[in-house]
Amino acid sequence: MSRHGRASATVAVILAATGLTACGSGQSGGSGDPGGQAEAGTHVSGGVFVKAISADPGHLDPLTGVSLAAREMVGYAYESLVYSTPDGKFEPWLATRWELGDKKITYTLHDGVTCSDGKPFTAQTAADNINYHADPEHATFYYGSQIHKGVSAEAEGNTLTVTTKENDPFLLANTGTIEMVCGAGLADPAKLKTTTDGTGLYALGGSTPGATYTYAKRKDYTWGPKGVTSETKGLPDSLEIRVVTDESTAANLLLSGEINAAVVLGTDRKRLDGAKLGSVGVRNPVGEMLFNERAERPTSDPLVRQALVTALDRKAIGDVVSDGSAMDSRSLVVKNPLLCVAGGPKWTLPATDLAKAGSLLDQAGWRLGAGGKREKDGKPLTVKFIYDAATGTHAPAAELVQQTWDKLGVTTKLSANDANAWSEQLFQTFDWDTGFVQIAPGGPVTVSTFFAGATPDKGGNNFMFVDNPEYEALAKKAATATPETTCDLWQQAEAALVERTDVFPLADNEQRTYLSGVELEQPNFVAPTTIRMLG
Repeated sequence: MSRHGRASATVAVILAATGLTACGSGQSGGSGDPGGQAEAGTHVSGGVFVKAISADPGHLDPLTGVSLAAREMVGYAYESLVYSTPDGKFEPWLATRWELGDKKITYTLHDGVTCSDGKPFTAQTAADNINYHADPEHATFYYGSQIHKGVSAEAEGNTLTVTTKENDPFLLANTGTIEMVCGAGLADPAKLKTTTDGTGLYALGGSTPGATYTYAKRKDYTWGPKGVTSETKGLPDSLEIRVVTDESTAANLLLSGEINAAVVLGTDRKRLDGAKLGSVGVRNPVGEMLFNERAERPTSDPLVRQALVTALDRKAIGDVVSDGSAMDSRSLVVKNPLLCVAGGPKWTLPATDLAKAGSLLDQAGWRLGAGGKREKDGKPLTVKFIYDAATGTHAPAAELVQQTWDKLGVTTKLSANDANAWSEQLFQTFDWDTGFVQIAPGGPVTVSTFFAGATPDKGGNNFMFVDNPEYEALAKKAATATPETTCDLWQQAEAALVERTDVFPLADNEQRTYLSGVELEQPNFVAPTTIRMLG
């Protein structure tokens, strides 16, 4: 599912790189193992790889696109200095190696890297990218989460040096995974909405917005991870990204072999599993609940938020919202490369207790009236619960939440959001209280851009209007801590959010991309250099 606007319902912070699997990283990288090819005879070169996406990206700009569909499309044509594998390790890509120093990192770039227009991509081009993102006036996708005003870059020959004024324990992750734009695109960013200008193995050939986007394989590509080149066996000649809004239709197309890959979340998975289709998956915070804490909303009161979640049967609702595949949340960070996830979480979730929930509402001044409904000062306790209309499990899970809160005396109004409604409610009208609203970041720094800092009316991403001093203090300390201590601090900060009920991680599941006639890696989105067509 994807959204348009400044952020998305699964508020599109699927940063392919805001982190590491553990609390530190290797200090340097060497050249990757050559090959990246499959066993002889299993892969067939050529043909068209067809992938379904559930919504149109709106535009293709890698500098400003935030929706899930937009970020997925960026990955087909743009590359980063390092490749983040599905298990969160870093391997050389545009850079052959790197070395971390005191408040700086030095990359050595591949020789002979070119853009899709044939012009060279140099260390100076990479430095221009870093400096562009570091300018707050540009308000790019990466500014504030991976790149800050105190970051700068310079080039000498094929060496890129990035420095930061303050210590950054994730300097490799934050700078190495930025998807790089070539010189022409940086000089004229407006054209990036409808064309591509990157170093990728594939370049945009044509598009029909709302329908299809096609990418052609380049013939001069030699710098892919694990030695992938244009001649690697099994690569398709072209990619077709097709907008298929109905999940059952996508499942049918997979089973017929008309498409090669699609995300399927709902009941159609049973058909695909029965047909023994392969799949790759990423963790999905499908049941994550956020809260509107603006002063005029009932959920601004921590006692109300705590009461609402204490009443919920996490297992029952988790089974419904995950379609029977619920996993306990282990972190607010769910995307590769899973920064500071290991060893967590440090939070404790409340046990289900309807009586305690009622007592909490009593303390908050919301008492049962004659009609069995909670009231305060003659006003009923009404909660607007929003969820994603395109996610099949959200509606029945929301109805179960409504039934539970009815027992508590709460009037719950359910609201199914489409793409436009998400952007409008979260960032413009603020007309919501809680619901299945998820962020899906790759690291805790990105989490902090949503739970701390400026609110949307002041140009920020804190659309929940959270004001949690304990969290902010821990996040500030963690942001400049050493690699050895930063993850413990970030996990403490997460706990400060959960235990104040600024967020309720009800249940995760696996978001699975089903495959037909193809093999590939999906660190977060499909990695085009890993696509191998099967004969």
